[in-house]
Order: sequence, then C-alpha cells, then structure tokens
Amino acid sequence: MTSWLGLAADDLFGLDNLPYGAAVTPDGAAHSLVRVGDAALSLTRASAALAPSLAPLFAEGNLDRLLAAGPATWSTLRSTVQRWLTDGEHRAALEPLLLPLSELRMRLAFTVADYADFYASQAHATNVGRLFRPESEPLTPNWKHLPIGYHGRAGTIVVSGSAIRRPSGQARTPQGAVSFGPSRRLDIEAEVAFVVGTPSELGSRVPVAAFREHVFGLCLLNDWSARDIQAWESVPLGPFLGKSFATSVAAWITPLAALDAAWCDPPPREPRPLAYLDDSATPAALDLAIEVRLNGETISRPPFASMYWTPAQLLAHLTVNGASLRTGDLFASGTVSGEHRQERGSLLELSWNGSQPITLRDGQTRTFLEDGDDVVISATAPGAHGRIALGEVRGRVLAATVDRDGTGAPSGDE
Repeated sequence: MTSWLGLAADDLFGLDNLPYGAAVTPDGAAHSLVRVGDAALSLTRASAALAPSLAPLFAEGNLDRLLAAGPATWSTLRSTVQRWLTDGEHRAALEPLLLPLSELRMRLAFTVADYADFYASQAHATNVGRLFRPESEPLTPNWKHLPIGYHGRAGTIVVSGSAIRRPSGQARTPQGAVSFGPSRRLDIEAEVAFVVGTPSELGSRVPVAAFREHVFGLCLLNDWSARDIQAWESVPLGPFLGKSFATSVAAWITPLAALDAAWCDPPPREPRPLAYLDDSATPAALDLAIEVRLNGETISRPPFASMYWTPAQLLAHLTVNGASLRTGDLFASGTVSGEHRQERGSLLELSWNGSQPITLRDGQTRTFLEDGDDVVISATAPGAHGRIALGEVRGRVLAATVDRDGTGAPSGDE
C-alpha cells in the first residue's frame, strides 16, 4: 500500500501497523487515535466527517466502545482507515485531522477492567528458582502443567510516560529485623500484555481456538516490582504490595491484525499440555524482539518467541474455571527472558539478585533502580512488508514520599 502521506517504505508505523490510542490535545479535547508515521489521525473527528456509522465508537475519546464492538467491526475499521490513507480523494478532509505526536498528552487508551499477570517464561522462572531455591529443582512441580499467574490491581495501571514513585513498605533486613521504608530493590519486568475486547459469560470457557474472537490487540508492559517488599510478603501467598503500586503500559495498542506475519511455533513442551491448553493446531507464539534501555543504554534484548506458555494458552487458563472476561481486561505474559544474560528481562536476573552489578557506559553501576532512572521498553515484530514497531513503555523513578518524621514510615511507627 502507498499512502498520500509519503511514508518511507521501512516506516515502523506504516500502514501495515496502525496502532490505536487516546490523547488530549492542547485545547482540552479528547481524541481516539490511530498512529501513522510520526502523526496520529483523530478517529473522533475523521469518523464524524467520513464514516458517521463508526462515529459513536469514538465519541468518548477512547477505545472502550471499539473494543466492545467485536472482531467484525475491528476489521471494518482497519480496512476503512487504510483506504482513507491510500485514496487521494480523502486527503483534503483528513490532513487537518492529523495531529503531531509532540502535541498530544497521551492517556490510557481504554478503561482497564481486570488485570492478571502470568509467569510464562521458562528462562525467567528457572532463573528465579536458582536464585531463591538453590538446593531444589528451579521449576516448581506445577510449572510445566499450567500457566501460573496472579490477579493484579487494575486501578494502578498507568500510561507510558507516567512517573513512578518509589514505594514504601515492610521488608526484612539482612540481619533479620523487620523495618518500614522505601524499597531498596526496585525492579523492572519487561512484559507483553493482551487487551480483551469481546467479553464472555460467567461460567463459560474460552478455548485456545477462540483467542482472536476475544483479544483486540497487545501492548508492552512494565511490571514494576519492589523485590524486598515482595520477598517479605509473598510467604505463603503471591505478589501483593510489592507489585500493586504501579504497572506501566504503552499508550499505543497494536491490533492483532497487524501481527499476522509474526506468529511462529512455540518451543517444545514436555509433558504435553492438557487438552484445554492444546495450541498445536496453528502457530501460537509471537516473534517479538524486545529491547530494554536504562538511562538511554540498552541492557537487555528479551525474545518473546521463546515463551513457554503462549497467549492463547494464558487466556484459556484464565477462563477454564468459568471466570468471565470483560471488555478492557488486561492479561500479561510475565517477565520475558531468554537463555543468555543479555536476554534477561529484569534487573533481578541481570544483576543476579544484586551480586553481579551491571556496569553502564558512563561507569555507573546498577543492581536495582535508583531515583531518577529512566526505563524504556520497546519492541519490533515482522509485518506484512517489513518490520513494525510496538508502542514503547517508558517510566522515570521518583523518590519515595517522605512523611513528616522524615523516615518514610507511616506516622506513629518506629
């Protein structure tokens, strides 16, 4: 496809991509958007002018109604936008509706309903097991039988670019004492998240074959983690306050239709998954090349294609007990890590729990994040005519809130 926009043939946000987002312009107006090149087309205004039947989907300036509309509408919209941007007769009407990215204040593209996070990378789970259970098998007995996950907090999911306040909480000191204060082991987790559009009924199951009927698209996610708080609170239950203070997602949601060329075969699974997790009928893994940058320097390149559990399996397991899906549900992969050190998707693994500091180009070292650190996660994937990019997810660490006593502890605590 050739656009009247004059996009370069290798533009990572060309017509094969077209991710969706939401933003506010300087005049205070809210817009549903589709990104093309270095600009965004206001779907709120374009649909009102050229496709009145689609206009109600974007009247609120977000993607909520679009997600709920289902696959047939998603397909119609995508082909409509591609036609608008390739047919010169629409140029005069659409050019004034193209907004420079620099003028947009991006916001969450949709209302997050529920949030679940998984633990789907064998390399990551193996590394964590070796770190914390060195005398035992690194993988727990259930790990290769089911996708392990936890239910997160939807209300603290924030859009890329939001500052991340260092959390405070209880932790155990190396000497064994229990203290309260700012986390000293603030970490990142490079992940991929999937956005649910079509809901399901309570008591029903979503089979792996129905993945595309329910999932609208995907985005990058950073599951910020306070490892010291998490370690103290996670016995015997799972993640809680060490995870729930903030989770960053990209501002742009890549539709599944843009990723048709990115599907590939997952790694071999042994033992064979149970029938409801059987995804062997079609290529079920996604070939995403992820990059993690700390203060502008690339520190890791995790490969998503190596994930043991695939997106369709995660969705099938999420609903196998009859749990319903809602429009706006978000479920994430868990940390994406590969076999090699430069492919590890968390500082916990990259620094081997702080015992092997990372040395940056400027001579600084890191085990975990320091105040002021800037983390950017980006990714590309095969597209129909070349590579396409996922929207990046960025966050800068702010110092913890200090209470009136100057300790960071709740008033009245020792």
